[in-house]
Amino acid sequence: MSNSSEPALSVGRSLLYLIVAGIAWGTAGAAASLIFRISDMGPLALSFWRCVGGLVLLLGALALRRRRRDRSAGESGGRRAVGESRGRRTARILGTGIGLTVFQSAYFAAVEATGLAVGTVVTLGAGPVLIAVGARLTMGERLGRGGVAAVAGALAGLCVLVLGGGTAEVRPLGVVLAVVSAAGYAAITLLTRWLGRSGGTTDALATTTWAFAIGAVGLLPAALAEGLVPHTDAPGAVLLLLGYVAAVPTALAYALYFAGAAVVRAATVSVIMLLEPVSAAAIAVSVLGERITAAVVLGTLLLLAAVTGLAFAEARTAAAQRRRVAVAV
Repeated sequence: MSNSSEPALSVGRSLLYLIVAGIAWGTAGAAASLIFRISDMGPLALSFWRCVGGLVLLLGALALRRRRRDRSAGESGGRRAVGESRGRRTARILGTGIGLTVFQSAYFAAVEATGLAVGTVVTLGAGPVLIAVGARLTMGERLGRGGVAAVAGALAGLCVLVLGGGTAEVRPLGVVLAVVSAAGYAAITLLTRWLGRSGGTTDALATTTWAFAIGAVGLLPAALAEGLVPHTDAPGAVLLLLGYVAAVPTALAYALYFAGAAVVRAATVSVIMLLEPVSAAAIAVSVLGERITAAVVLGTLLLLAAVTGLAFAEARTAAAQRRRVAVAV
C-alpha cells in the first residue's frame, strides 16, 4: 500500500490491489447473510461494527508501521519523506469519510425501501456512469470507444446478474436512495483519483483509518436506534463472522482500494469494483447453496470480460505514457 515514505505504486500493482479489493468486498455479503441468519442484527448495526472493527485493526497497523518508521529514521539519520499538505490531507480525510458513510448507509436504506435486487442494480449500475461523467468533467479523462463499450458491457452484465433471477418491485424512494449511495461511492473514487493525479504523496492506510472513524461516528445514531447488540443463540459464530468482516472485506480491502484508486483511471476503478457482485454470486452458489442460473453465468461472464478489457486498456495506456516520457527525455 502507498504511504508517504514509499514510492508510488505501478499501474500493474494498483490493478491487482483493486481486483483483490473487489473480490474481498464480495465476501462481505455472504458473511452478512450468515450473521442475519443466526442473529437479529440489522444492516446499519452491522455496518457500524464493520467500521469500528476495521478502525481498531488499522489503528494497530498504523502503530506497528510508526514503530518501524521510527527505527528506519534513526538508522538513516532522521531523513523522512515529505507528505501532502495539511489542507489536502484534511480534504481527503473528510471527503472519504463522509462519502463512505453516505455510500454504506444510503445503500442499506435503499435495500430496505425497494429490495435487494433493485437497490443493488441501481447503486452499482449508477456508480460507473456517475464516475465516468465526473471524471470527464473534473479531470478530462476520456474513456475512448473501448472504454465506453466496456462500461456498457459491465452495466449489462450487472443488470443480468442482479435482475435475472426474478421479478422485483421498484419504489421511487428506494431508487433515489440508491442513486445517493452511488453518488457517495463516486465521490470517494473521484476524490482519491484527483488527489493522486494532482501531486503530493498519499497515505492509503491513514486515509482508510480516518474514513472508518468518521463512518463509525456517522452511523452510530442509526445503529443505536436499530439495536447495537444482537440477540443470538450462537454468540461465538457472530463474533467470528464480525471479525472476518472487519479484517478482510473492510480493513484490508478498503486500504487496497484507496491505494489502487489513486493511480488507476476513475472509470476503470468503477468497473473493476464490479467484481464484488461476481464474487458474491460465486459464494452464494458454492457456499450458501443457492442455485446457479443461466442469468448468473451470463452476467458473470459479461462483468469479467469488461473488467479484463479495461485492465488491459489501462496497462496499455500507462505503457504508452511511459514511452512518450522516455522519448521526450
